[in-house]
Amino acid sequence: MMKSLILILPFLFVFTQISDAQNTARGVVFSDENGNGQFDSNENTLPDVAVSNGEEVVLTNDEGRYELPVTDDTILFVIKPSNYDLPVNDLNQPQFYYIHKPGGSPELEYAGVSPTGPLPESVDFGLIERDETKEFRMLLFGDPQPYTEQEVDYFDRDIVDELVDASGYEFGITLGDIVGDDLDLFAPYNESIARIGLPWFHVYGNHDMNFDAESDEYADETFEANFGPATYSFNHGKAHFIVLDNVVYPRPDGEAGYIGGVTDKQLAFIENDLKHVPKDHQIVLAAHIPLYVPEWRETSDYFLVEDRRKLFDILSEYPRLISLSAHTHIQRLHYLEEESGWDYANDHLHYNVGTTGGDWWSGVPDERGIPPTLMRDGTPNGYAMMNFTGNSYTLDYKVAGEDESKTMSIWAPNVVPQNEWFNSDFYVNFFLGNDSTKVEFQVEGENDWRRMQKIELGDPFVTSLRDKWDRADHILEGKRPNNAVASSHLWRARVPKNLSEGEHKVIIRVTDMFDREHIDEFTYSIKNRK
Repeated sequence: MMKSLILILPFLFVFTQISDAQNTARGVVFSDENGNGQFDSNENTLPDVAVSNGEEVVLTNDEGRYELPVTDDTILFVIKPSNYDLPVNDLNQPQFYYIHKPGGSPELEYAGVSPTGPLPESVDFGLIERDETKEFRMLLFGDPQPYTEQEVDYFDRDIVDELVDASGYEFGITLGDIVGDDLDLFAPYNESIARIGLPWFHVYGNHDMNFDAESDEYADETFEANFGPATYSFNHGKAHFIVLDNVVYPRPDGEAGYIGGVTDKQLAFIENDLKHVPKDHQIVLAAHIPLYVPEWRETSDYFLVEDRRKLFDILSEYPRLISLSAHTHIQRLHYLEEESGWDYANDHLHYNVGTTGGDWWSGVPDERGIPPTLMRDGTPNGYAMMNFTGNSYTLDYKVAGEDESKTMSIWAPNVVPQNEWFNSDFYVNFFLGNDSTKVEFQVEGENDWRRMQKIELGDPFVTSLRDKWDRADHILEGKRPNNAVASSHLWRARVPKNLSEGEHKVIIRVTDMFDREHIDEFTYSIKNRK
């Protein structure tokens, strides 16, 4: 049954009389000095601003005008230049696009775009001039993925509450799986995210699809009605952001379900887009499905390898590159190498961001009624931050409900026997760790720091929580969490037991990939059996 049609049309476009030339879009990009969304006669047009139809990218001429071909299924959008803001609607969604679907979306279970009618004679984009600083901070949300309104409430209270009217951030991006298959939940999610008070961009995920679509081009109709184009770009400071829909559904090989991939149209857009980006700018590619997952089955089972190779060939021209994803509900930071399809001279860091929804909102609810939802690799649910200085960046990960200093967890025994053949280990899970991270420990009172060994095992704390469910003699409240998986940011060392009886403090020192130090500690006791 057709659900109620929702169409959020950007207010910044000026519609004059309808053009007879329905295959060509024309318009201007202007400085909207009074913020009314209208191109007024006293306002300046802006030359050399990129505008796209999702494939071609053109620059406005000296008079701020552009022309682009369109079909009956085109989204026109402006590529925001640095030192300008995009206007936002009452949900804080950036208004940078115009949807041209004269006949609307096909009939699907969840409503898409209402018929937009004939192409206006002029489709104009207003920008708001501002001075951007060289330093800025932005937020990254991995899969909220609520399947029910109750889980939207978990997200709202666990994540959004602590960010309401947040200061110090320029904008945010949700990296797909905005909801969990029920696309009616876009509405309460949008109301929640709007409370943060920041412009918010969205990536299309495999749980945001119209599953009854007969072809990939129509699988994102409801997403488009709520968020606009699924592939687009924008600039901020000396960073260029490319938001990429890399979910292909249905699969082109006839197998059931979806697969990661990129269309020729998208590849053409990225190549054309990057022609207008200086080579010394930081490229940030934001997608949903990871470009490589080491422990997963053959890459070709979840990503179209030839599509990825074509994408990598384009990106390889840019020496400053990071790609972002979510999807796996774990956190991983690693540099792509030849085994992952990256066989180029420049470094390519891939950050698979931990999720706001954690382990699918699982676990025994706390005193607030919210599940702890600890991820399978030991990462607590939360969100990431990118901190830019010019064309350089650092990363932070914020655990929901905790102080920003909470960057690791420690698993250690409470007591060990003195000088006995008793092998007891302790573990440090540093949430933003990777092969470039150094983890050391020191027993208080000693001078030497000892290195811990990086391992890829399940975090014992995660295993202990899951065991509680399996060994319980009654049904626990909430959803059973998933089993532990090998963590890519876990370190292990032997607990010192050849010390004096009594309590000892162990100090943990982590030096992260950005050469920042993080300190934590734990205490344990040594006892003699006699």
